[in-house]
Parts: sequence; structure tokens; C-alpha cells
Amino acid sequence: MLAPIDWLKDYVEIDVTPAELAEKLTRSGLEVEGVNYLGEGIEGVITGRVEEIHRHPDSTHLWVCSMNVTGTDARVQILTGAQNVHQGDMVPVAMVGAHLPIEGGVTMEPRKMRGLDSYGMLCSAGELGIDAKLLLPEERDGIWILPKDTPIGVDIRKVMGLDDHVLDIDLTANKQDCFCMTGLAREVSAVLRKPLTMPDLTVAEAAGGDVNDTVTIKVEAKELCPRFAVRMLKHIKIFPSPVWMQKHLRAAGMRPINNVVDVTNYVMLELGQPMHAYDYDTLTDHTIIVRRGREGEKFLTLDGQERTLTPDMITIADPEKAVGLGGVMGGLITEVTDKTVNVLLEAASFYGPSIRRTSRALGLPSEASGRFERGVDIVRCHDALNRAAHLLEQMGACETVHGIAEDYPVPYQPAVIRVTPKTINTRIGVEIDRAEMLDILHRLEFQVAEDGEEFVITAPSWRCDVTCDADISEEIARLHSYEKIESHIPVMPLMQGTQAPEEDVKDKVEDTLTACGLNEVVTYTFVNPNVYDKLLLPADDPRRQSIALLKP
Repeated sequence: MLAPIDWLKDYVEIDVTPAELAEKLTRSGLEVEGVNYLGEGIEGVITGRVEEIHRHPDSTHLWVCSMNVTGTDARVQILTGAQNVHQGDMVPVAMVGAHLPIEGGVTMEPRKMRGLDSYGMLCSAGELGIDAKLLLPEERDGIWILPKDTPIGVDIRKVMGLDDHVLDIDLTANKQDCFCMTGLAREVSAVLRKPLTMPDLTVAEAAGGDVNDTVTIKVEAKELCPRFAVRMLKHIKIFPSPVWMQKHLRAAGMRPINNVVDVTNYVMLELGQPMHAYDYDTLTDHTIIVRRGREGEKFLTLDGQERTLTPDMITIADPEKAVGLGGVMGGLITEVTDKTVNVLLEAASFYGPSIRRTSRALGLPSEASGRFERGVDIVRCHDALNRAAHLLEQMGACETVHGIAEDYPVPYQPAVIRVTPKTINTRIGVEIDRAEMLDILHRLEFQVAEDGEEFVITAPSWRCDVTCDADISEEIARLHSYEKIESHIPVMPLMQGTQAPEEDVKDKVEDTLTACGLNEVVTYTFVNPNVYDKLLLPADDPRRQSIALLKP
């Protein structure tokens, strides 16, 4: 998982260096593989505006640009061969003396191009070290065109979010709670002892009405989908997402596409809840049915590929057709486009093993399927829907209908664990004060009641990995610090071996029977069914009731 530190700071104060934070998280049980600086190798690149542009008199492909890089009347002449630059464009400018990360590192110098001097270079995204997979196709070629309101003369690292450090964390399967920014921020809050600020979930619901009057949700495959919830957005407007959101998405390794897609991805990365958006008006009878796929059923996914479904696959459908593969990929027919007017936002919980099998069978691994495979917090479906609606409302992209429609056939039951401090200390091998244990559990947001010597602990919904007192011991040990747990040779007292009384009785019976002339035999573990026939046992004899091997 890639975790941009500037994004983390939206939720928790971080007063240590990126390297120190990585070290503290690693010592608390999260393996931070590295800390990446996005702007590494970039120096002296600033924003500039193309005030004038004309063809080079001796070239058919070169352009002569008069650049404003100071916000004053001063101009700098820069030549470029890019064909996507126009008067008034805001672009990244590598001035003389600037350093770029291309070709192992390049320092800009003045140079002549067909007889004219060029005092710098207009930069593409690739020349700034941005991975092509994080760019739209139209952004991969030519100069990087910045928003018109970008200030002049500002360090490009600040403008494009390249002044950020990103933690590269190797999450184990049992740490699904940290597979999102708020979950990781909760961990940072506990480690650094800093307060946690959660995202704004307020929704204006200016469209009025009630979502339950506009859509019907039916979960038929209850064993595969314990919860399915939707919100309705009207008068949707599709446009690029804000620059700050694009910065966060790229830093986390995702490509910005448009405001609706970006918001669903942003909320998934922020809260750990994968989401999907449907064009509401393409759903027959405005009904969503969560069922198993039908044998041989055909379905066209968002990537334009026809898929053959099986009963093992969680299928999102309307009364006529499949419209999505639950937790894996949506359908092309309900895709949100520039012509979409109303959007149905989905946040659901799916059975992880089914998602894993479907993803592998179809060769469709994704950020969403990876989260469902590990386990998603079923309680926070509403938070994700509200957060997405809030963000789109703040952009002026929609009006939200009142309420949330859902089918919740399998309500969540939190794990409740009883354990004493003595049991915890014995297991860990240290003496931790009761007060410190309580402090650690509260910092991790466990609910704790005291019943005499015992702690009665309720695990939060996002910690589905905590189910027994051994898990509680681990949480306390890692926050107490593994460094404080001294190594020692295990105590292994020698004890005389004895036999249980019932074994003494068996031995006496065997000795007595053999002394009377009987022979002791040991029968085969596996026998052919015709043994019962040789023993002349009737067909209904209970002694014929044995376990049949599938592959004898």
C-alpha cells in the first residue's frame, strides 16, 4: 500500500520525519518497505505562462515561446518541439540550471536551436518523473498543461504534489484495517499519541425526495453479500476532479479520470470501502438484485470484454440482465458517461473467498477486489456513501436524494473478548501495568469494560482480525513496544511421565484376555466395503456406517 504523508496529515498531526515515522510504524507491527520522495531529482522547475508563441523561421516543427516565469513584465525565450502548446497555457518550465530526473539526471543549459537561443525547457509529465500509467492518454504526449489558475513562478513540486513523501507499506493479510488512509492514520494516532480527525460526512440532500421511492434493493445471495447499500445523486455533472484530489490519487498510485470515478476511488483509499457508480437510468425497473451468476450467462465488463459467469460469482443485476460483478468490475451498459443525468452510488460488503475466486478466474485483480478479499468493515457502508456524496456536493457536481436504500440481511455482531491482565502478561512474558493496557486499548479504539479482574473488550468493526485473548495480547505487546520485551530461554521443567488411569485399565484388560488364551489383533484402517458382506452383516446394520473415501 502507498500512503502519501501529506494525505495522512489531513487526519492526524505528524511531528516526526518520514524516516522516523516509518521506523515507528515498523516497530509497532506494520512493515514499511521504504519511503519514496516523489520530487526526487527535480530542482529549479517552476510554473510559467506562454505569453506569445510563433513558428521558428527556419523550422517546420519548432515553436518559439515568450515565457512569463516571474509574474512581472520580464520574458524568457524558450523553444519547444511540442505541438500541444498554445498562447495562455500554464506549463512547467525547467530554467537554466534546473535539474530533471530523466536519463539519470540532466542539468539544463542554454542552447541554440536552428540559430535561436533557448533558455530552458517546457516539461512533459514524463520528464518530471510521473509514471505514464498515472496519466490519461491525452496527458502522456506533449507538454504538461496546468490549470489556468495556477500561479506563476511557483516550484512545480508544490503545484503537482511532488513535494510529498510516500510510505510503501507491505500489509499482511490480517491488517486489513490499515488498507486505507484513515485506518493507517488511526495507527499513527495510536503510535504518536496524537488526536485523530475523521473526514466530514455531512450531506446536504438538496434534491429532496426519498431514495427508497426511487430504487429497490434485493439481496438473494445472502451468504455472499451481507450488506448492499446505495445513495441516489441527481443532476450529475462530469468534469475533472480538483487538483488536490488528483495529487492524492497519483501519490497513492491511482490515475485520475473524472470527478465521479475519482471520488469513488478516493473514498476507497480513504475509508477502505470500495464503491461503484451506476447510471441510474440504465437500470430496468430501477431495481438492483444481488444474486449468483447463472451457468453460461454472458456479461460485458467495463473494459469491453465479454465474460462468462458461473454460479460461484456474485452478480449484480436488474430484472433483465447482469450489470456488474460484485467486488470485481462493473458493467459497460451501466457505465457513467458524459450523458449520465442520475447516478446510483453503491457501497456493499461481499464474501471475500468468492471475490478472490472470481478475480482469479477472470484475471481481473483490482484495488477493490484486494480489499474485499482481506475483509471490508461492514458497518461503514453508510460512511462511504455519505463521504462520496459530500465530496461531490462540495464540487457542485450533484444534488443528493434524501436517505440510503439498502438490504442488510446479515447484521454485524462485534467480537466480545474476556481476558485478565495476568493472562496477557503471562503470554507476553512481561509485567505491563493494568493502566497502560487500558491506555493502549483505548488508543486503538477498543471498547473496554471492567468486570472485577477481567477486561470485557469489544473489538471495533474494522478489526475483524481480533477474535480472542491472544489477539488482544498481540495488540498490547506491539504498542507497549517489542523492544521492551526481553529475550530469555524458555523455562522447561522436567516432569516424570505418567499414564492416565483409563490407560491402566485398558492395559489390565489386554493382559488378562491374552493370559486367557485370546489373540490380540490390530485391524486395517482402510477396508473394502465387501468386508461387511463377509461378516454377514445386514444392510441396515449400524456397523456398516463408516466413512467412504472419495478416492480409495
